Amino acid sequence: MRIDIRGDKIKVTESIKTYIEEKLSKLDRYFENSEEIKAYVVIRVRNNEEIIEVTIPTPKFTLRAETHHEDLYASIDLVEDKLERQIRKNKTRLKKQFKNALQYEMISELETENNEKIIRRKKVELIPMSEEEAILQLELLDHDFYLFKNDDTDKICVLYKRKDNSYGIISE
Repeated sequence: MRIDIRGDKIKVTESIKTYIEEKLSKLDRYFENSEEIKAYVVIRVRNNEEIIEVTIPTPKFTLRAETHHEDLYASIDLVEDKLERQIRKNKTRLKKQFKNALQYEMISELETENNEKIIRRKKVELIPMSEEEAILQLELLDHDFYLFKNDDTDKICVLYKRKDNSYGIISE
């Protein structure tokens, strides 16, 4: 797995980089063509906490985990555990649902500089998927909502997680 590490308000030293690469390389065993996979790591500092965010887009799904801890190395350990848990938990579901899935481009981010209220814009290529697949993507990304094209109705829908941990769908 190729790893792109970026520090936000923190200098990424060689020892931090080596430790992250060592930890994330443990995930290689879960991917068939791990040399084609690229992981994006962002390290941030907020107050006393070290925050690490890892996003691994693959042709079939996207894994994402974010952790925070007072110690950076503990935060790295936690994020690696979280990603491995996500993979193991969803391994059979992923194999079944994405057996014949089409490859697609994931989200490309566009930063805006002029508008103060909108700080980030994302362009998403919508692929047709079932509601079950959308729930899986929502859980893997660890977001509150997920935008997708429903393959049954051919409509654009937003799947969102409710406060009671159930799901809701908004469609056009």
